[in-house]
Amino acid sequence: MSNFTSVHIRREAAIEKPQKHVALLIETSNEYARGLLAGIKSYIRTHRPWSIYLGEHSRLGTDLSWLNNWKGDGILARIENKEIAEYIRMLNVPTVDLSASRLLEYLPCVETHNETIAIWAAEHLSSRGLKHYAYCGDPGFRWSVERGKHFEHYLQQKKGYTVHTFQHQSKSTVMDERLLMAEWLQQLPKPIGIMACYDITAQSLLEACRLAGVTVPEQVAIIGVDNDDLLCNLSSPPLSSIQPDTVKSGYLAASLLDRMMSGETIAPQTYFIEPVQVITRMSTDVIAVEDPYVSSAIQFIREHAYEDLKVEDVLRHIPLSRRSLDHRFMNALDRTPHEEIIQVRMKLLMRLLSETDWTLPVIAEHLGYKHPEYMGVAFKKFSGMSPGAFREHHKGITL
Repeated sequence: MSNFTSVHIRREAAIEKPQKHVALLIETSNEYARGLLAGIKSYIRTHRPWSIYLGEHSRLGTDLSWLNNWKGDGILARIENKEIAEYIRMLNVPTVDLSASRLLEYLPCVETHNETIAIWAAEHLSSRGLKHYAYCGDPGFRWSVERGKHFEHYLQQKKGYTVHTFQHQSKSTVMDERLLMAEWLQQLPKPIGIMACYDITAQSLLEACRLAGVTVPEQVAIIGVDNDDLLCNLSSPPLSSIQPDTVKSGYLAASLLDRMMSGETIAPQTYFIEPVQVITRMSTDVIAVEDPYVSSAIQFIREHAYEDLKVEDVLRHIPLSRRSLDHRFMNALDRTPHEEIIQVRMKLLMRLLSETDWTLPVIAEHLGYKHPEYMGVAFKKFSGMSPGAFREHHKGITL
């Protein structure tokens, strides 16, 4: 085939597939939404470029006048209110929803798996030895309601605990609500673990704790959702949070929209994306254990986690038999001293993989492993991923 013919065919292909015009109804004011946008950008970079139309937009905003003269091919949107839903219905173009509200059920939807997030939060707090729990949410958002429901169900059905709740007061001022939070916090049994529906609510809880004279994490341990790095690390104390895989969510939504704009029919189902991991910071850095021997053993394990630590080393510090210590650990934390050592050391390894560019032999030496291969096997057994795969997947996440 001649060069002229080859060029001619490529030009015809370009004419047959003009650049798609896509509107993004996704806010840029929070970490979750910015992660979705990053995933969409990643998809566009590896596929045929789109012409993107992104206007000023807030999560609950209803002013879409910037779209009045838009003649486009598809929409990616967080449809959080009826006004936005009706406008998108009127436009009648291929659309993928990125909100749990599901106000347009005939559309495919990509959403983080709220049940897994709630269970991870409950497990994280219960691993601290806490016996009291609460949830702080916003009834105006379905994802918040779902997280609260799953958090309460897991702790009631699996653990037998009662969950206290606080719901956002939509008509109150910011200060009025924090004062209501402070009053609620003072009445709660302590020590207590609280799941906030997302990081912004968690930060408000931290401020309410200050107003109430309640210490964090000694009296109240708080975990949020989204792992907004700036928000979490500017909080006092730094906020523990669950990292959703928003980049993967945005990428999948863009992929689905691309197929829809090409004429493919996509089932109007919800595509759930699992979260990445729990990021532990100071707001939950507490072990609420009444047993003095278990408390002392936990402290010893934390202080010596960078060593090749064995249960025998702990027993030289705690005047108990192996059987007695195992029994006390199971009663207090529902895990053995050996499992506690593995968990503490694996979390240190996760942090080093995420926050440094150290080679595996250097990390192994730092953590007291004689062979990096053994460290790799132990890590894969714990996390389900090799150290290299974990590092690649969690690159840039601050633990």
